[in-house]
Amino acid sequence: MTKFRPKYITFDCYGTLTNFQMAEAAQKIYGGELDQPRMAQFVKNFAAYRLDEILGDWKPYNEVIHNAVERTCRRNGVAFRAEDARSIYETVPSWGPHPDVPAGLAKVAKEIPLVILSNAMNEQIMHNVEKLGAPFHAVFTAQQANAYKPRLKAFEYMFDMLGCNPEDVMHCSSSFRYDLMSAYDLGIKHKVWVNRGHEPANPYYEYTEIKDISGLPGVVGL
Repeated sequence: MTKFRPKYITFDCYGTLTNFQMAEAAQKIYGGELDQPRMAQFVKNFAAYRLDEILGDWKPYNEVIHNAVERTCRRNGVAFRAEDARSIYETVPSWGPHPDVPAGLAKVAKEIPLVILSNAMNEQIMHNVEKLGAPFHAVFTAQQANAYKPRLKAFEYMFDMLGCNPEDVMHCSSSFRYDLMSAYDLGIKHKVWVNRGHEPANPYYEYTEIKDISGLPGVVGL
């Protein structure tokens, strides 16, 4: 593609930059109760219920996790314990970046301001961001936007805060369902899919594919 220098590169955080370890957290708690096939189903259901929980009005992320764990346990015939859901929520600030992230981000940050739009709570996010190894111009949360991605309201909050339009940014994510579909609907022309194996490719959404963040500098001609 023609090299585009955006005013900002905007990022999803968890999964794209930070190594998203929700499945591992669930495995640690429930792996002793479920065999491998049932645990795999539990993890799949847990992901689906987390997405379902954020599609309505905003609520704190600890409630999202609590509800999603409770629904997953019910579906899989596992006893639900509120303290287990809280334990999973409390692991989030400990997660660090994918190995490719610090060097790739640092190179781009020298030339283009970096921004995060994350489905996070204010109390969580900076613990993860400070591990990413690069400076960020701004970090926006679902709590600030009063909406979670993939709702368009979350992106619109970011545009308002940055004082820019969809055509001014390049949005980078490993997820179509949470980010790139919404970015497409909002008219963000320049999108980057980080193929971390979370979801299958979907060329309809018009993106540049990279295997990890080490490929991002080349997308913007650095």
